[in-house]
Amino acid sequence: MTNDRLKGFTYGALAAASYGLNPLFALPLYGAGMKVDSVLFYRYFFAIVMLGILMKVKKQSFALKKTDILPLAVMGLLFSFSSLFLFESYNYMDAGIASTILFVYPVMVAIIMAIFFHEKVSFITMFSIALAFTGISLLYEGGDGRTLNLLGVLFVILSSLTYAIYIVGVNRSSLKNLPTAKLTFYALLFGIIIYVVRLDFCTALQLVPAPLLWVNVFSLALFPTIISLIAMTLSIHRIGSTPAAILGALEPVTALFCGVVVFGEQLTPRIMLGVLMILTAVTLIIAAKPLLELIKKHIPIRHE
Repeated sequence: MTNDRLKGFTYGALAAASYGLNPLFALPLYGAGMKVDSVLFYRYFFAIVMLGILMKVKKQSFALKKTDILPLAVMGLLFSFSSLFLFESYNYMDAGIASTILFVYPVMVAIIMAIFFHEKVSFITMFSIALAFTGISLLYEGGDGRTLNLLGVLFVILSSLTYAIYIVGVNRSSLKNLPTAKLTFYALLFGIIIYVVRLDFCTALQLVPAPLLWVNVFSLALFPTIISLIAMTLSIHRIGSTPAAILGALEPVTALFCGVVVFGEQLTPRIMLGVLMILTAVTLIIAAKPLLELIKKHIPIRHE
């Protein structure tokens, strides 16, 4: 595996793991009475500020070509809608289950790439997706017979779809050549427009009710926003949309880890098997290409 490809997989794993931290920082804010739009406004606002300062310190240009403005606006709105739908779903179902259902986006990415860009979907890719889905079902299948809230499921599916289109759009538009920090900065800047409008131009913005909860606000801006977006973009540029998306299998693993460590949820053998299957699926995706190349190199094909 080339060093660049290895970096791509590392960035993809980092993006997935950090995005999986959304519930950890968002749910305490919900518990304090804050609504979705206010939480997401703060998340995007401080992410924009942090990233802007970082770009200024590194003396990176904020200049844009006219041809990049529309694609950036579309990508920013897509990512923002993905956040909105996901955070709304937390009001209708457990955050862990929502994070699990969100993982259908790699399938959507693979389908979009196959239909619109004629990308071949290999057997290993399909097998890895199936293996990851099976593992996820082991993590979160309910044993109490409860049915999931349909509106909550719809919100997560819409979140997954908009995120999938964002991933493909970044890789298949002129934005592919845009510096990562600049792409992320403007995606967030266009994305925050949704919450400004929904909050009646911030007249309905809620104040953070307790000083300690500012830690959650800044953490939301940093980990599942700046770090996740930058790492995902770097991953897409190095390994492509489909492998980067499949690494999203680490998101529900992150949610599970937070549940066990932070909220004291039970770690059963069934859940451990699910985690193993997900990690196996991710490993297959990472190792598949170099392994096939190694086999072809050392095992000659017989023509009879």
